[in-house]
Amino acid sequence: MSTEPPETAEDAEEPGTPAEGAQVSEAEAELAAQRVERERIERRKAEREAPIEAGGKLSGTAADLLAAVRAVESGEKPAATVFEEARPAPRRPAPEPVRRAPEAAPGPVVPAAGAVEDVRGVLVQGGAPEGLAVQAAGVFGDGGADVLRADPWQLLRVPGVRPEQADGFARALLGAGAGPDDERRGRAVTVWLLEQAALAGHTVLEMAALVAALGRQGVPESEEVVQNAVSEGDVLVFQDAVGEAGDAGEDEEDEERPVRVLVGLERYALAEESLADGLARLVSSVTERDGAGEEWERAAASVEGSAGELIRAVAGHGLVLHTGGEASLAEPAALVSAARGLGLRVWAAAHGPVGRARFAGLVEGAGVEGAGVEGAGVATVAGLLSGAEGPGRDADGALDVDLLVVLDAPQLDVETAALVTESLPDGARLVLAGDPGVLWSVGPGRVFADLLAARVCPQIASRRPDPGPLGELVSGIGVGELNQVAAPGKEVVIVPVRDAGEAVHRTVQLVADSVPRAIGVPVEETQVIAPGHGGAVGTRALNAALKERLNPGPGRFGGFDPGDRVAYSPAPGRTLPGRVVRADGEGLHLECGGEEIVVPRERVESSVRHGWALTAHQAVGCRWPAVVAVLPGDAVQALSRPWVYTAFSRADRHLSVVHGVEQALPRAVAEVTAKPRTTRLPVLLAPQVPVAEG
Repeated sequence: MSTEPPETAEDAEEPGTPAEGAQVSEAEAELAAQRVERERIERRKAEREAPIEAGGKLSGTAADLLAAVRAVESGEKPAATVFEEARPAPRRPAPEPVRRAPEAAPGPVVPAAGAVEDVRGVLVQGGAPEGLAVQAAGVFGDGGADVLRADPWQLLRVPGVRPEQADGFARALLGAGAGPDDERRGRAVTVWLLEQAALAGHTVLEMAALVAALGRQGVPESEEVVQNAVSEGDVLVFQDAVGEAGDAGEDEEDEERPVRVLVGLERYALAEESLADGLARLVSSVTERDGAGEEWERAAASVEGSAGELIRAVAGHGLVLHTGGEASLAEPAALVSAARGLGLRVWAAAHGPVGRARFAGLVEGAGVEGAGVEGAGVATVAGLLSGAEGPGRDADGALDVDLLVVLDAPQLDVETAALVTESLPDGARLVLAGDPGVLWSVGPGRVFADLLAARVCPQIASRRPDPGPLGELVSGIGVGELNQVAAPGKEVVIVPVRDAGEAVHRTVQLVADSVPRAIGVPVEETQVIAPGHGGAVGTRALNAALKERLNPGPGRFGGFDPGDRVAYSPAPGRTLPGRVVRADGEGLHLECGGEEIVVPRERVESSVRHGWALTAHQAVGCRWPAVVAVLPGDAVQALSRPWVYTAFSRADRHLSVVHGVEQALPRAVAEVTAKPRTTRLPVLLAPQVPVAEG
């Protein structure tokens, strides 16, 4: 398994809880808060009163699946998993805040030595790599060896293990008894496929898609296997009406409506349900009458254009969506300033420290007094939820705010979004602001896009375009057009290349010489963005070449030297750009977003990469004066409109495109949209929140 830090969910490995008495890092605190929220969701699930009354009009696979679940309910099968009715849950206290030492970095859970050795013995017996022992012991705990002996396919729960590897392990332990029709194999592969789907952004899978995927993994009788997994409580099953609520007229209410059968893991399915409940509570707890008054109107009249529309919308609604590019951030900043002027408790939260600092500057420029991000009331989302930043919690455990503005909203996955909404008190207002053209979240869900499609609250589209040739270029990409723009100040430069070697050479030349000399942007303010980590022109190859040119050294500390630019991943899906300050017995000292972070020696290999070159997902939430976007010939399959939009829009003043994909670039912009994700949020919201007017 790769030991590199997780940049996307595909290679993410969840850090564990810190040992008792240890310092709690921001990442650990965030994970602890998520665990508390998951426990709350599980308690709420157990409190639900009854299964939904449905299924009379189902047939085929859906009817068989529902019959299997009802057999569980009647006691014919053990381990009940039932359909549950989606309805608003009563308000419950938000997770308790967890404080952390600002400079701490996350450390892994260290399993007991005996547990590791026991697991190692089973792995060796089954022909699996001994190197998995610590990781597997962390997943299974003290009884891991017994778990693997009883069900070798549970090895699939260890990140990085694939079904064919688990099959070999099972054959070594069980001999001829390890066949493809083994019930244990079917259940384990079902769960593994749903985990892979979550890594691709899905919160659930359609039954037909899951059955087909099981078939491709050599699982016979796939429909029966899913029914068994449902009966055993490994997965949840849902049936959702096809089409939006309200599509049918009143005279069609009694007619049969088609449904789709969905299967998901409890963790993500219930987080999405919790998110829908929380959003419905916020929508219903603020009315237009609450925002009536001369004060709000005077605040709205004091600003121009869509900023005034945003203030008016927030005045009378508990949930508001705001869309636009970088220039549009001035409008949420004006909202924060106006709300502060009305005496409200206001905070904003950005995806990362770079976005936090940028927005804090805008807020201060809009008239909020106070120095730095604390004075401006700006935090990171992770810091806000963990308690490391932000206003703190009230006596009920909710954030002590009247208005929360969440920036970079497309980066919210369902679990993070559920934590945010459940952390807000009744009567609070939530604004989700972001650019709908960028890449979606690394984690499962498409929260911002789903809410835009559901139309359950006011949506304010900024009329403030990003300026100059770069703004014109990016705006065209957003609507599927790759336009040639006039760039008299060399704001956009295309550098054609023929092969991988030339692409690497020209990239290094641009960063080290051409951009500083011709554009006036220093090396440390120029960021390279590539489609992926691997390949001859991936981030690994580019970072190696850039280090050799810009900061050569022996790499005595895990391959790093003082002055190296790095990408630090404190938790899956989060990347903090920074640089190496020094290394000593404590670990690798980094400076990220103005804060010093110490990464322990044992965590360096798994959480720190060189960062002269990043992927577009790593770059989301950040902007640099100059960007070099590298598009080698082998990157064609990775290109899409959201990728190009995200990469190109990271540049403030200058964009160089190292171009080796020829017509694949305009074709990707015109034709390759975001990959669809299967989610339930709009369906869950429909019976709770009416479609907003306008």
